[in-house]
Amino acid sequence: MDEMRAREVLTAAGLPGGAELLALGENAVFAVGDLVVKTGRDATHHPELRERAEREVAVARWLAASGVPAVRAAEPSARLVEGHPVTVWHRLPDAVRPSEPHDLAPLLTQVHALPAPEGFTLPRRELLGGVERWLRLAGDAIDPADADYLRGRRDGFAKAAAALAPHLPPGPIHGDALPRNVHVGPEGPVLVDLETFSFDLREHDLVVLALSRDRYGLPADAYDAFTEAYGWDVRQWEGCAVLRGARETASCAWVSQHAPANPKARAEFERRVASLREDDPEVRWYPF
Repeated sequence: MDEMRAREVLTAAGLPGGAELLALGENAVFAVGDLVVKTGRDATHHPELRERAEREVAVARWLAASGVPAVRAAEPSARLVEGHPVTVWHRLPDAVRPSEPHDLAPLLTQVHALPAPEGFTLPRRELLGGVERWLRLAGDAIDPADADYLRGRRDGFAKAAAALAPHLPPGPIHGDALPRNVHVGPEGPVLVDLETFSFDLREHDLVVLALSRDRYGLPADAYDAFTEAYGWDVRQWEGCAVLRGARETASCAWVSQHAPANPKARAEFERRVASLREDDPEVRWYPF
């Protein structure tokens, strides 16, 4: 998402000027007074992006009704502004400290205890669903052979994941369960970034931190605190390697979309894809 275009969309939406950019990735996220506004990519040719925004607002209403601490929507539905989905949220109080993996565990326990929502349907966790779009956005900035390699991994892991026998009963999941998606305010931890909520294997939420331990430098004691608080270590499950491989594939492809405009993203993409090609599970990856 380009910041300049995102600001143009904010203006077209009639939101106050002087917005503070908080994050720029799949969405542009701005602070506007006591609100937070998320502006998505142009959905003209990608209607699933608008559907995802609408669903994120519905998830927020559902979590509020279910008593799960999470960010709250400030408007009842997503807007479509010049082709871009826009959602508006209540701004959370300033964090009292950085979030830790153990803060995430009780929130996941609450989410994983929920039945399917009524009134709307959560999709499957299409972890690999964005791979083709991200690779197309990368274009000529990456080696076509690397793009084809990732497409092959995507197809192989999608087939393997479909055949998995879960340890936990399937149900609602966050879908991107990382400490960065927890905000620790004065009243405690709350979930944020609800757009990947899904109905699928609950192991998806647990593999995220297992991969963080192995690839991104999460300390072992922090990971152990998470598994102790949750009550189970997904690494004990024989399907863990499959979901890990799928997530690695998606994470590698995700970085590629930033390669055309950012040399650091291109270097990180090349680091990641080389480690996958060499089947080296210990090469350190860096968040981007």
